[in-house]
Amino acid sequence: MAGSQDIEFEREFKRLMAEHGGMLVRFAASFERNRHARDDLVQDIMLAVWQALPAFRGESSIKTYVVGVAHRRCASHVMRAVAQPQHEELDEEWADQQPGPEALAGLNQQQQRLLAALRQLPVGQRQLVLLALEGMSYEEIAQLLGISVNNVGVRLNRAKAALKERLEER
Repeated sequence: MAGSQDIEFEREFKRLMAEHGGMLVRFAASFERNRHARDDLVQDIMLAVWQALPAFRGESSIKTYVVGVAHRRCASHVMRAVAQPQHEELDEEWADQQPGPEALAGLNQQQQRLLAALRQLPVGQRQLVLLALEGMSYEEIAQLLGISVNNVGVRLNRAKAALKERLEER
């Protein structure tokens, strides 16, 4: 019987990664510039989700749970990076590498500007903007961060203003 439970667990995990994998990649990209380190971070996040999934009790949406796991893994990654600073060139290969029409060039440039500006924000502001960009509600963000819904609104407005200021500098 355990074999069928394992198969069902694997199916659920694959479904979650198909549904939320892109979000996890974007999350990692906002914390790590180096493509290879970013790929490793994505793998770490996916492994952490795999390990944490059995503990999911349905007290929040699965998306909120997965983002919480990703957030904690990225925070750990940042703490390790701060402890061991590395000097690397800026890796601009974070965007999807699939070829597209020239019209996508402008969008790609905008995405790169946004990501660069987002990386300049303090971690607390960065995570709020990321969670909002991923479509999470103020309630979900409040639950994930352990703050009030009103505090989410106030902090998010400050983060948006800081992000706008950085974008205008470019």
